[in-house]
Amino acid sequence: MTSGRPDIKEGLYFGTELEEYDPLVQAGTPMHGPNLFPTEIPTLRDAVLEYIDALTLLGQALMAGIALSLGLEETYFADRYTSDPLVLFRIFNYPPPASTSSPEPVFGVGEHTDYGLLTILKQDMSGGLEVKIKGEWVSAPPLPNAFVCNIGDMLDRMTGGLYLSTPHCVRNVSGRNRLSFAFFFDPNFNAEIQPIEGITVVNDNRSERWDQASVHDFQGTYGDYLLGKVAKVFPQLRREVL
Repeated sequence: MTSGRPDIKEGLYFGTELEEYDPLVQAGTPMHGPNLFPTEIPTLRDAVLEYIDALTLLGQALMAGIALSLGLEETYFADRYTSDPLVLFRIFNYPPPASTSSPEPVFGVGEHTDYGLLTILKQDMSGGLEVKIKGEWVSAPPLPNAFVCNIGDMLDRMTGGLYLSTPHCVRNVSGRNRLSFAFFFDPNFNAEIQPIEGITVVNDNRSERWDQASVHDFQGTYGDYLLGKVAKVFPQLRREVL
């Protein structure tokens, strides 16, 4: 569910591979544990874990650059939030709509922002990704050998809106399945999220957000924020697990 409407997508969800005896797993920390890899594709496990490792390094490098852009020490985010980041990797398939005659736009996923620091996205050549810039929807067409990098809510909060989280949606109008590979590079689950010292809120865009919410009102750990969002996206999971 996105903004209360069902998404038209399916996906495989992966994260950091942890053994059953890991302290976080033993403590029952949500979203931590061993991955469940489909046995029908025996090579998938190594490919996914190698991809997660490579993009974790890329996420660290990007955050070091963002720290320098803010006049901070290169290790600012690593020291406080990402020495042990929460990383999630999702392989999404967006099937074409069952009907093309609907008068309303049919969304693979509706308008939303991502939750953490950065989303590093690889998409196939089908198109369909749109981002909202100054109230206008703009297509973000795929470029060969390139990533799309979305800013998440926590980076928005930390920087007082200097780095603004990116509203986006997907409308698959290609007539075929659309594949998307989304890597979420986020703060540690238990990290207390704080504004960067000396930065005040310069851009609170709650009036422009679809949910009319301000990320700057949030207090707590990243895990608190993430689980609150996940409970809305997966209402059945909220009832059964959270």
